[in-house]
Amino acid sequence: MRFLLIEDNAQLAEAVVDRLMLDGHVVDHAPDLQTACSFTDTTSYDLILLDIMLPDGDGRSFLETHRNQKSKTPVIVLTARSEVSDRVGILDLGADDYMVKPIDFSELEARCRAVLRRRGGAAHNLLTLGDLRFDSLSGTLKVADRDIQLRTRELRLFEVLANAPGQVFSKSALVDRLFSYDEDVTENAIEVYVARLRRHLQASTVKITTIRGLGYKLETE
Repeated sequence: MRFLLIEDNAQLAEAVVDRLMLDGHVVDHAPDLQTACSFTDTTSYDLILLDIMLPDGDGRSFLETHRNQKSKTPVIVLTARSEVSDRVGILDLGADDYMVKPIDFSELEARCRAVLRRRGGAAHNLLTLGDLRFDSLSGTLKVADRDIQLRTRELRLFEVLANAPGQVFSKSALVDRLFSYDEDVTENAIEVYVARLRRHLQASTVKITTIRGLGYKLETE
């Protein structure tokens, strides 16, 4: 999953980015609203983590604009304000969740998972496709009673494909979902990870199909 963190506290931002990247997520960091808007104008995100007090404005204005533009990207607000009225106002503006600082990282990870599950219409971390079961929390595939432990990039690639079975993803779209602006990669990297996933899926009815000239899609025989 690709996240955008909008946070001006450099120390906190570094800690959040490091923690989420350990989970295999791609995280772009914007220290202000101007940078955040330049990112969202060119990149699609699975989740936005939004601070309220920013050097060039109020995060609530970003949230309001984000929702007025009919964006469905979920937003978790990170706020130092603990008053009920503040939290109610944040939710009424369209936030999917909020956390009061200081942040507990385990809780942050859990809230991210919960918001992403709700967006996908799921109540838990388990996904069943054909004869395959996928646990996004543990990063485990079960095929024919055999557990397959995915590496980080394999996990996130499979997650993108499995959350939209039948949808074709171009190589450039997958690069955008799997790598941050700071990482210098080519589309050949996607071919490598697709090949690895295909080896894992050899005994399954679920396959990654190449659509020549367009990209890849996940489908069940």
